[in-house]
Amino acid sequence: MFSMDAAAASPPLTKSERTRAKLREIALVSFRERGYDATTIRFIAEEAGVSVGTTHYHFATKNHLVQELYLDVQEKHRRAAQPGLAASTDLVDRLAVVYRTGLDQLTPFHAHAPEFLSAAVSPRSPINPLSDDSAEALGITQELFREAVEGAAGSPLPDEFRAALPRALVLAHLLLALFWVYDRSVGQERTRALLDRGLRLLRLALPLTRMPLLRKPLQELLDLVGSVGV
Repeated sequence: MFSMDAAAASPPLTKSERTRAKLREIALVSFRERGYDATTIRFIAEEAGVSVGTTHYHFATKNHLVQELYLDVQEKHRRAAQPGLAASTDLVDRLAVVYRTGLDQLTPFHAHAPEFLSAAVSPRSPINPLSDDSAEALGITQELFREAVEGAAGSPLPDEFRAALPRALVLAHLLLALFWVYDRSVGQERTRALLDRGLRLLRLALPLTRMPLLRKPLQELLDLVGSVGV
């Protein structure tokens, strides 16, 4: 009965929708296995058995497919983080879940990460993580960190810090990903060691937010970090 109801609620895909889904899947696999440079619209079209024109009809440029990749990675990041977030109410532990599962989702792309960075580094690039085109994918990351902070119990964090912290955490996530691109250690162990040290430092620093002498300067610092526009 359930499967019949589900089928009734989800009508079959049209031919156009099936073609779009196929093109998207081919592109995502190619980005992971071949990298940014070798994944071309022509290659995707040939793999799908359709014309280049048909491919452009569904995805005007390769960068539109990169945005699909960003969304795919972040959706997987969200799903991977949920069990860990559900298992802990400790703030730092919850943040560790978000950061570590984020790195896990990036790992399959490490061999080709410099290609993506070269294409995305310009402020005018539509695949820059801070561009308007990338806002939906970045929003998933922001929401994950917001959930991690708001779901923490017994945190010494004052309300004003709790509100501003997620934006700073997203910026740290982007900077950690940049370090990860250049990390040539086995399994990017240096990146994970840097993360662990940062989380230990955060745990030590959190009680300071309730000290009257330090509270205002720390709030100003947090506001400054958040002002970069993430």
